[in-house]
Amino acid sequence: MLRLVSLLICLALPAMAQEGVVLGLSQNRVAITANFDGSEILVFGAVKREEAIPDGPPIEVIVTASGPKEPIVVRRKEKRFGIWVNTDSVTVDEAPSFYAVATSGPFDEIISSVEDLRHEISIRESIRSVGADMNIKDAQDFAEAVARIRENNGLYSLREGTVDVAEQTLFRTSIDMPANLTEGDYATRVFLLRDKQVVAAYETKIDVRKVGLERFLYNLSRQQPLIYGLLSLAIAIAAGWGASAFFRFVRQGS
Repeated sequence: MLRLVSLLICLALPAMAQEGVVLGLSQNRVAITANFDGSEILVFGAVKREEAIPDGPPIEVIVTASGPKEPIVVRRKEKRFGIWVNTDSVTVDEAPSFYAVATSGPFDEIISSVEDLRHEISIRESIRSVGADMNIKDAQDFAEAVARIRENNGLYSLREGTVDVAEQTLFRTSIDMPANLTEGDYATRVFLLRDKQVVAAYETKIDVRKVGLERFLYNLSRQQPLIYGLLSLAIAIAAGWGASAFFRFVRQGS
């Protein structure tokens, strides 16, 4: 009897339209060279449906790009006896080296706080800090400080209304990646939302790597730090001697 009632209820409920994401990137690999000054990644895609566009609130889109996550120590400075000194410190467990959020509308108006927390979409939710000492006052301020500093450095950004959505089907936006990127896999996520709820999500990767001379010097500094240090010293000495010889020649010529 219970199974029959459940079956009748299921038949009475309208079937929800299934929606998915078809995504494309203008490039999925960024090469960091000696003259690298940043890159722009075009993100474009479409909403895949098996049925007609459902009635109700229109589709909204959020696109995020996140660099490698790493722990970071944040220290609080206070002025004591006329000088600034480090007082409390907190290790933020995970903070992305780069984080960009692009939305089709005002962030707080297109997604609920519960969905934001569940999928860790906003800048605030992308930073994880759970290991602060109980004696630290206002421990959340340390995570907010990370977000504020990296926003000022161009590493974190929230760009509301920059995702163009056409006919509730096609969407596109761009992600500006600065010159001071960290190597690694950059997770690029797309969320489809209706009535502030995530109805579909898709994730891909952008590979960011040093190449050429940058790669050689990076590997040398990690694998052979002594040779790297001696090479740096030799280059500095040669550059200093060359500059001195040049100016000596100029003075003698005049």
